[in-house]
Amino acid sequence: MRTTVTARQGSGPAFDTGTANAARIYDCLLGGKDHFPADREAAARLVEALPGTVQACRDNREFLQRVVRHLAKAGFRQFLDIGTGLPTMGSVHEVAQQAEPGARVAYVDYDPIVLAHAQALLAGTPSVIAVEGDLRDPGAIIASPDVQGHLDFTEPVAVLLVAVLHFVTDDEQPHAIVKALMGAMAPGSHLALTHVTADHVTPQAAATAQAVYGTASAPVTARTRDEVTRFFDGMTLLPPGVTGVSQWRPWITPAPARRQPPHGAYIYAGTAMKH
Repeated sequence: MRTTVTARQGSGPAFDTGTANAARIYDCLLGGKDHFPADREAAARLVEALPGTVQACRDNREFLQRVVRHLAKAGFRQFLDIGTGLPTMGSVHEVAQQAEPGARVAYVDYDPIVLAHAQALLAGTPSVIAVEGDLRDPGAIIASPDVQGHLDFTEPVAVLLVAVLHFVTDDEQPHAIVKALMGAMAPGSHLALTHVTADHVTPQAAATAQAVYGTASAPVTARTRDEVTRFFDGMTLLPPGVTGVSQWRPWITPAPARRQPPHGAYIYAGTAMKH
C-alpha cells in the first residue's frame, strides 16, 4: 500500500482566498484555523440566518465519527470517503483504525485545498490514500487505479457521503450518481450519508443560506426528508432510518445524547446496507 495525493488539474475550484470556499466555511464553523476573511464572513451570515448552524456542523462531524466507529467495530476494513473536506482531529482513518487497526481508507476530493492538507496529514501513512475525484463522476472514482489498488471492490466497502450530496444540483442527478456508485459495490457494503435540509427553517433563512453558497466555491441544494431517503432506494436502512443527524444512534459515543434541536434538524443522516 502507498500514500497517493494528487493536485487538482481539472474542473475543481481554484485556490482563491477572496472567494468563500465550502470546505473552509465548514472548517470555520467547526472552530478550525484553515480559513480566510471571505470564509469567516460567509460563516457569520449563515449563523445569523440559522442560529443552530455551528451545533449542526458539530453534530454532523460527530455522526461521521459514530458511524465509522460502528462500522469498524462491525468488521469493516475498507472505507471510501468521497468529498472528505479539510482533515481535522478524529478523521475517518483515525476513528476506523482505533476500532480496526487493519482498516484501509481512501479519501476522494476534487478540491486542491483539501488535497494539499491531506498530503501533509497522510505522509507516511500507507493504509490511507487521498486522490483526486469528483462525486459527479462516480465511474472515474471506481476506475481510479489508485483507488482500485487500495480497496478491494469484491469485498464490502463502507461508502461515506457526509455533507457532500447537497453540493450536487438536481440537474446533475444526485440520485442516479448514488445508484451508480453503490452499484459498483459488493453485497454487504454500507452507505452512510448526511444532507442539509430546509424542512425546518423559514423560506427567508433558506434563501440566505443558498445565497451564501451561491457566491462560494459550490452552490447548495437543500432537500426534503423524502428526497434524502430516496438515496437509499434498494438498500435496507439501519434503524433509526433517516433522522436528524444528532439522533442517529447517539449512544455509540460516550458523549450524552442530545435531544432534537429546538429549531428542528438542519441536517439529515442515515445508513443502509446493500444486499
